[in-house]
Amino acid sequence: MTKVDARDLRTNETDDRGRIYLGTEYANKRVTVAVVEVESGHPNEDELAAAYREASESAEELAEEWDEASDEAWDGLDK
Repeated sequence: MTKVDARDLRTNETDDRGRIYLGTEYANKRVTVAVVEVESGHPNEDELAAAYREASESAEELAEEWDEASDEAWDGLDK
């Protein structure tokens, strides 16, 4: 097994098709690449569920506040 010096490790991001640009120093050379970790960049399902719950609760609170303000406005017009 080949030992790898930690200074030789690089982190790159792929383009929208999953490709990585290595650079011209690797032109016309055989390169072996190991994928050590993959990060999604998208929130996980638990984070999404929590965000939807929070948004829903905020919307309910806002609707209640608007309902009270609307009732006060209508009452003011009736006088």
